[in-house]
Amino acid sequence: MTDEDSETSASEAQAQEENELPIIQLCALVEELSYGNSALKTETEMFEKYYNKLEPRDQRSLRLSEIKISGAEITQLQGRWRSKSRIGVDRVTALTVDQKCELVQRELEDAKDEIRHMRANAERDLQHHEAIIEEAEIRWIEVQTEVHEFKKDILKTVSKKKGSILATQKMMKYIEDMNRRRDNMKDKLRLKNVSLKVQRKKMLLQLRQKEEVGEALHEVDFQQLKIENAQFLEMIESKNQELIQLKLASGNTLQILNAYKSRLQRAMEMSVHLDKEFLLRKELLKKIEKETLQAEEDRAKAMTVNKQLRKQLAEFQVPQVMLYIQEKIRIGDLEKTIRMWERKVEIAEMSLKGYRKAWNKMKTTNEQLQAICPPGK
Repeated sequence: MTDEDSETSASEAQAQEENELPIIQLCALVEELSYGNSALKTETEMFEKYYNKLEPRDQRSLRLSEIKISGAEITQLQGRWRSKSRIGVDRVTALTVDQKCELVQRELEDAKDEIRHMRANAERDLQHHEAIIEEAEIRWIEVQTEVHEFKKDILKTVSKKKGSILATQKMMKYIEDMNRRRDNMKDKLRLKNVSLKVQRKKMLLQLRQKEEVGEALHEVDFQQLKIENAQFLEMIESKNQELIQLKLASGNTLQILNAYKSRLQRAMEMSVHLDKEFLLRKELLKKIEKETLQAEEDRAKAMTVNKQLRKQLAEFQVPQVMLYIQEKIRIGDLEKTIRMWERKVEIAEMSLKGYRKAWNKMKTTNEQLQAICPPGK
């Protein structure tokens, strides 16, 4: 009793402290507790689903019968729960994180299986409804064609010839044709159904034979298959090693190839440069050849001139000294006469200029006189 009194006093004190809290903190506490309650509710629902899947129905009914207790015991338990609410929450053994994760994973797998089954059922129903719709459309087209033919063949003749024997005969013939076509269709469908049943039996027999052969092989040759599997695994491992070696070799060859490619690129660039230089040198050689030909021609001309000069030099005779002196004196006299005549020409030009000025003055005065007094007056 002392423990219960102490627990009740502690709970009452905590309740008083909670009553003394402000409204904002109380709202936050209520939201936090509601969030925790919702999380616990979802966990409880998941645990109940998992427990219901694991526990058989007989044991579940026994558990429910054991759980039924009297009303007084319920009230007593409620009172105890109220007094031990804070301590009882701490004493409850909760699920671990791994167990919760396992439960969630199983629930997720079950949900995925249910979704998969629902999707398969929905696809099956969709295909079934599509087939029904397609069959209805085909049947509707057939009905429309039959109605059109009936209107074309029977109704027109009946409307034209009312009460005639020909219309009734056509009607009877049309009905007989329809019955005959239906009988033919029924026979075709029956034969098709029989052939499909035979095909289904063959397929089932083949499937059963394959299953039996598969079971026989599984029972008889399992060890041999394991040995072959091990051999194939060894072969795969060796092939993988070979593949790794080939990859390494291919990497080395790629490096060498890249090096040779870079060399080839440099060689190509050098070749292009050498081709350009070769063209330039070729053009320069052509120019040099032209200059050489021109120099040869100039040399030939110079040789001919040199020969002529040498010939003249060989044929040249030096004159006598007295003749040279006389010629020199004559040249001096001629130069003096030239200077004298040049002086005379300058004097004559100056006198000519004076005469021209006087002539121009006389001409202007004459023109002025003629302008003042004309000759007729």
